[in-house]
Amino acid sequence: MTGAGMMDCKNALAETNGDIDAAIEIIRKKGQAVAAKREDREAAEGCVLSATKPGFAAIVALKCETDFVAKNESFRALTKSILDAAVAASAKTLDEVKALDLNGRSVQENITDEIGKTGEKMELGAYECVEAPSVASYDHLGNKLATIVGLNIEGVDPAVGKEIAMQVAAMNPVAVDRDHVAKELVDNEYNIAVEKTKEEQVKKAVEAAIRKAGINPNLVDSEDHINSNIAKGWLTEEDAQKAREIAKATAEAKAGNLPEQMIKNIANGRINKFFKENCLMEQEYHRDAKLTVGQYLESTQKGLVVVDFKRVNLNED
Repeated sequence: MTGAGMMDCKNALAETNGDIDAAIEIIRKKGQAVAAKREDREAAEGCVLSATKPGFAAIVALKCETDFVAKNESFRALTKSILDAAVAASAKTLDEVKALDLNGRSVQENITDEIGKTGEKMELGAYECVEAPSVASYDHLGNKLATIVGLNIEGVDPAVGKEIAMQVAAMNPVAVDRDHVAKELVDNEYNIAVEKTKEEQVKKAVEAAIRKAGINPNLVDSEDHINSNIAKGWLTEEDAQKAREIAKATAEAKAGNLPEQMIKNIANGRINKFFKENCLMEQEYHRDAKLTVGQYLESTQKGLVVVDFKRVNLNED
């Protein structure tokens, strides 16, 4: 009835003189005690599952401390039960899911009961949902990664939806399209692109000046290389010092005289590359690099586009 170990059940029954209801309550309180005791532990493992119903898809991640428990059938079954309840209720938030009824008790109480069985910290680590005319989901092998996607047209072939869900799993886009990328992220990427472009232009100028002086720039591209090449006899102390002076003077002169429009053009090109790599509709389709995801969808059904997606991964990408 509780899923607790045999000795835990035996001891609870002995303590309550065979009163099953009272024994169950003892076992549940044990779960609460274990949960409180392990509150500061890290729950880095777990099980991630997804599911759909017409117009609605969801992902649940139930976390625990060890992979051993994550693979336990009881733990996986609890994850699936929580997910099913969330989808049935079309739950929108993590707090809604925790409060859902599951076998006459809240989801959170069911999780606490499971803690009592395993002795490990557990928590509902993530909940994501998508609402759209068509939805699809994908659970990656091992149940550490799951994705859901929403498409703008009803009745989309489930195989097409799954292809896009697999694309999200494999390529980890940051947004559906460039219009939905957070402005802060775009600004940050642009600033990085500008600085990288400036560094490259300065480096090219320095290398050209050093080469013009008759010194191989590859021998003097860092102090470690300079010292190593002097020790090997490939570079004289005089040439090393000359290269240092040329590099310093050229870098200062070039940095103060970089053409602003050229820098902007190159940086904008890098931003476009960022969009193509990180916006789902612009990414290369994972089964055919000659197509973007947007082109693949258009080829399957005119006007078909992704309107939303979610991705939950317990491992580092």
